[in-house]
Amino acid sequence: MKLMEMFDKAIEGYQDVASDNSRPEWKESRKTKLTLRQIRKLRKMMDVRNYEKQMHMKKVQEQYGAASAAAAGAAQPTL
Repeated sequence: MKLMEMFDKAIEGYQDVASDNSRPEWKESRKTKLTLRQIRKLRKMMDVRNYEKQMHMKKVQEQYGAASAAAAGAAQPTL
């Protein structure tokens, strides 16, 4: 969890309160089990996060990556 996620308003669609069965009821000591629907949802969320991270890293590489040989050669003065 990121620090700003604690202070910002929750993003729509990240948590479905109706399908949240993680809250224990009175005198309930068993662990909740993940359903196939929850596992699929988690996998999709991880796929989206991985895609967003790849796109972010691509942008960072374009901004801060090494300059191409043609651009580096043109920028150096000739003696």
